[in-house]
Amino acid sequence: MVADADFADCVELQPEFKRLKLRKNNWDSDTYEFDEVLTESASQKRVYEVVAKPVVESVLDGYNGTIMAYGQTGTGKTFTLGRLGDEDTSARGIMVRAMEDILANISRDSDSVMISYLQLYMETIQDLLNPTNDNISIVEDPKTGDVSVPAATLVDIRTHHDFMELLRLGEAHRVAANTKLNTESSRSHAILMVHIKRSVTEMVSEIVTENDHSLHMSKNSKPPVIRKGKLVVVDLAGSERAHKSGSEGHTLEEAKSINLSLSALGKCINALAENSPHVPVRDSKLTRLLKDSFGGTARTSLIVTVGPSPRHRAETTSTILFGQRAMKVENMLKIKEEFDYRSLCKRLETQIDKLIAENERQQKAFEYEIERTTIEAQQRISEAENNYAEALETGKMKCQMDYMESIKKLEEKWMSNHSKHGTNGFINGHGGEVNEDVTELKIKLQKEIALQKRAEEEIQNLKNSQVHPSEAGVDADVIKLQNLLDEEIRQKQKLEEEVLMLQSRLTQLTLSSGQPRCSQLDNQSNGDRTSIANLHEHVGLQKILCLLESEDLNVRLHAVKVVANLAAEDSNQERIVEAGGLSSLLDLLTSRSFDETICRIAAGAIANLAMNEANQELIMAQGGISLLAMTAADAEDPQTLRMVSGAIANLCGNDKLQTRLRSEGGIKALLGMVRSRHPDVLSQVARGVANFAKCESRTSRKGNKNTRSMLIEDGALPWIVQNANNDASIIRRHIELALCHLAQHEVNAKDMVSGGALWELVRISRDCSREDIRALARRTLTNSKIFSSELRRSRVEI
Repeated sequence: MVADADFADCVELQPEFKRLKLRKNNWDSDTYEFDEVLTESASQKRVYEVVAKPVVESVLDGYNGTIMAYGQTGTGKTFTLGRLGDEDTSARGIMVRAMEDILANISRDSDSVMISYLQLYMETIQDLLNPTNDNISIVEDPKTGDVSVPAATLVDIRTHHDFMELLRLGEAHRVAANTKLNTESSRSHAILMVHIKRSVTEMVSEIVTENDHSLHMSKNSKPPVIRKGKLVVVDLAGSERAHKSGSEGHTLEEAKSINLSLSALGKCINALAENSPHVPVRDSKLTRLLKDSFGGTARTSLIVTVGPSPRHRAETTSTILFGQRAMKVENMLKIKEEFDYRSLCKRLETQIDKLIAENERQQKAFEYEIERTTIEAQQRISEAENNYAEALETGKMKCQMDYMESIKKLEEKWMSNHSKHGTNGFINGHGGEVNEDVTELKIKLQKEIALQKRAEEEIQNLKNSQVHPSEAGVDADVIKLQNLLDEEIRQKQKLEEEVLMLQSRLTQLTLSSGQPRCSQLDNQSNGDRTSIANLHEHVGLQKILCLLESEDLNVRLHAVKVVANLAAEDSNQERIVEAGGLSSLLDLLTSRSFDETICRIAAGAIANLAMNEANQELIMAQGGISLLAMTAADAEDPQTLRMVSGAIANLCGNDKLQTRLRSEGGIKALLGMVRSRHPDVLSQVARGVANFAKCESRTSRKGNKNTRSMLIEDGALPWIVQNANNDASIIRRHIELALCHLAQHEVNAKDMVSGGALWELVRISRDCSREDIRALARRTLTNSKIFSSELRRSRVEI
């Protein structure tokens, strides 16, 4: 700088326009444009971010990258690339900063970074990390054309400190000399190669759900992908002229070798820039090593360094023109990926070993569990067999003793009865005992009735008597007689209840004996229903209904059976309702002491009464549907559910009660009873659905209903479709009728199409065993616009 103080700079930098001017003289200059122009004041960080960082990022993504500095000796190539920054950390060069970025972006567990540090000195490749390895050969893959130096030392880098130590070692072994142009002139081309392997599995997001176990297994069986990137940092030795550098002797020979290799590099750049068919890469080992960097698959950044001195205008011009030609070279980037089969094989072997061990443990545990279970089962079987044998023997002995004792007693009774009544036999013996009790009770009842009549006559005589004693005495006598009368009435009711119980007992004994030789049994069995039907004539219907409120469950049970048998006859139904029998039967459904047998019989009686239209309105008015729904929810016995569903099915046939029937939960209760799955229950449910659908169809034809079916709104359609082809003919016939009636109303058509009912209607129109139902289904399908449109769309003909 002192020598050139009298001369102006030959280079003018214009970083804002990314160009520079090279002055030929005071009035003429040439302008050159570059991707970036950096002045002497640019920081090392800015140089790295502009020049090197994009290349480093590409290498981390699996591409090859090259960063190279070219220029005259003493213009700052080594400072830009290889400065360690020991004294000033801001002066760290590209090599140090690139390694910091690489180590910060890799995983220490799955990724690896390895480096080799070489120098090309006098056309020989030497290992800067192992100076004894001073003649390394270049190997070229004949298939891919990739160039490598397999004999170079590769060192695995784990920390930034390790890398700095290796750089210091390499710099210590690099050849340098003192010239007139540079006190530490590099006499060799330094080449730092960084090999990066990254596992892609951790970078790709896993699309695995909790339930997608198969996807997870397929992902685990897929080999991981390894991306390989190589970063080459080349610090070229500077070009120099012997008369300016003062080189002589061995230093001159070094300068010649440097200039020859740089000249070969320039020729390759010229050939690539001009798209020449032949590129002389074999003229120098430098061009062979950098084959991938120019015109290959690597992403390359070239730094050209120039000085401002006019004394070196020729070298500056040559450097600038080299950079201009290099800008014309285009590289084709190529990512390098390969499957890590070794890692997959190792991982699968580990998993197989674990699975084998786990399978062996489970097999042993399974065998042990089978053995333990077998022993325990054998012990239990032996114990159960012993207990069963003992219980069987004990039961056998007891049955034999009971049998012998029963035979003995029966023989004694038969002999006694035979001696008393001749040939009336076994049944008459029992019947005689009971009849004697009944006769005795009747005599007592007649005596009580006579006493009651006499008391009433005395009261009437006192009232009509002409002798009037004092008012106090008369009142006392009247009260006394009235109390006596009330007591007699209570005794009478008690005796009547006992008579009913004894008659019931007599009936049971008669039915259970089953002796065919007695003609009296046949007569009693044939007249059973007649005697029960006429019982209210002898005892009084009102008294029988009073027994429904008895605290004794047996009394209530026999009374409700009598009422149910009476309700089975149409002639008795009106008298039962007039006497308050319907209310009493409904009260039984609300009884706190819930007895399912009583509820079943009461529901059967209500079902019989519900066959009369007038009685149906009374049942609804007295809250009967709510009580039936409650009973249906609580009951589990299929026969109880059959009685309740039958009662609701009868109510479903009344047009006037449909809205109220649904609002009070009747439809929901009817559909809820299908949980029983008993054929008799399902049959009653199907009958109720058919009755309800028929009433809705009548209402819609009269124009009184324009809304969807309440059955569809309450969710009955899926069950109807499901049972439309039921194996039981009676259920199937009711369901088929229900579907035909629902289809009569056009408002229901869309729901029936979406619910699959249309195809059941088509089946009914073809396969139904009853001609009238088939004709109704065909007529319905033909008259409905929605059904006809859907059938045309599906190309189905009726």
